[in-house]
Amino acid sequence: MDIFRTKSVEQSVRDTEAPEHRLRKRLTAIDLTVFGIGVIVGTGIFVLTGRVAKETAGPAVAFSFVVAGIVCGLAALCYAELASTIPVAGSAYTFSLATLGEFPAWVIGWDLMLEMALAAAVVAVGWSGYFASLMSSIGLELPAWMAGDAPVVNLPAMIIVLILTGVLTAGIKLSSRVNLVIVTIKVAVILLVIVAGLFFVKAANYSPFIPAPVPTPGVEGLKAPLIQVLFGITPVAFGVIGIFSAAAIVFFAFIGFDIVATAAEETIEPQRDLPRGIIGSLVICTALYVAVSVVVVGMQRYDQLSEKAPLADAFTAVGQPWAAALISIGAIAGLTTVVMILMLGQSRVLFAMCRDGLLPRGLAKVHPKFGTPARLTIIIGLVAAALSGFISLGALAELVNIGTLFAFVVVSAGVIILRRTRPDLPRAFRTPLVPVLPILSVLACIYLMLNLPVETWLRFVIWMIIGAALYFVYGYRHSRVEVPSPKG
Repeated sequence: MDIFRTKSVEQSVRDTEAPEHRLRKRLTAIDLTVFGIGVIVGTGIFVLTGRVAKETAGPAVAFSFVVAGIVCGLAALCYAELASTIPVAGSAYTFSLATLGEFPAWVIGWDLMLEMALAAAVVAVGWSGYFASLMSSIGLELPAWMAGDAPVVNLPAMIIVLILTGVLTAGIKLSSRVNLVIVTIKVAVILLVIVAGLFFVKAANYSPFIPAPVPTPGVEGLKAPLIQVLFGITPVAFGVIGIFSAAAIVFFAFIGFDIVATAAEETIEPQRDLPRGIIGSLVICTALYVAVSVVVVGMQRYDQLSEKAPLADAFTAVGQPWAAALISIGAIAGLTTVVMILMLGQSRVLFAMCRDGLLPRGLAKVHPKFGTPARLTIIIGLVAAALSGFISLGALAELVNIGTLFAFVVVSAGVIILRRTRPDLPRAFRTPLVPVLPILSVLACIYLMLNLPVETWLRFVIWMIIGAALYFVYGYRHSRVEVPSPKG
């Protein structure tokens, strides 16, 4: 059994030309950048900044965002090279199929399925909470059975998922326009909050900028970080070590830039625009995160920040409660685009896997009018709606983190492999300092993975075992990787 058979870049590109599997090229560098901002900037900017400042890094949390941004930047440079070299839907799955082989590619595709579908459902639940809060603030209380802390069915979450499913089915350009409008609202709210907050910053709140390190209570059992179990390292809050510990946490606020690569096949000039979209969105979001973190710790002492809504409560503490409603609007706008683009990325990964025969190939047909994988989009929307409406997802949310980091590791390694196996390929963008930079990216991502709890690793391993079984039962037997293209 040749489970490591690869699919040539040329065959991957030829497969995109089949009429029934051809996606329409409608996206520009601006569209891709806005997609990236839309999926990266969510509630993390309103919640995570203050929480990490209070518990782990102090006012130096801005440095933590810079460190996390650098780690993501290493992976982004690797994504940029592969996306511009292999401008085909599927992102890390497609890259792995061209470099590591079919079974590793299946593993990555199965991993991305976990990352994106689960994340979309988790974020939709968060959207529902903010929406219910906003309705309550204007005097419209939603019934507890549909929007309480433990609803019978989370109706707002299901409705927003189904609405966005309709938008995604109707076309990639419509999706990009809707995303542009909502991202504009979201960024405008964030910039307004930053500018308004500057008027209430006190220099005394930045002292000490790097608080003295203190040991944190050891987390025991399956909830302990894997690195602590393996090496007996006691977690430390604050100090220089606290900055890096915080970076491992705030890293997850950056998750999503890789989804830009899933739209490669629908980009008008992918060789030029994909690197711009991936790197541009990451740079803009890093700047926004750093600015918000500097403002929030300047408005209120880091040890007095609230954990649930630090930014909103910081404005309340300085006598400006109007900001709470504004921040809720920004959060709702932020989460709307996150849900939409996660489902977009999921549909394109599954589209590539179905087109290769690893999943039922009939699902990869493109809608004749809309030019989108409508069947897959609707299926993903229904699954995400069901998950968000009926299942408690809190305990599974960290699986999104480990799944993303695992994909980053594979993509970074793929750059080195493809440079060795196909040095002849034209590369519109070249990752600098190969192999040093990709190796640094791999090591940084593995370090962050080791900071995740043992129970998250166990769930991840179980999910991968299920995926491996499905590959050998169905995927390997139906694969078209070695079947010549009709034009080949």
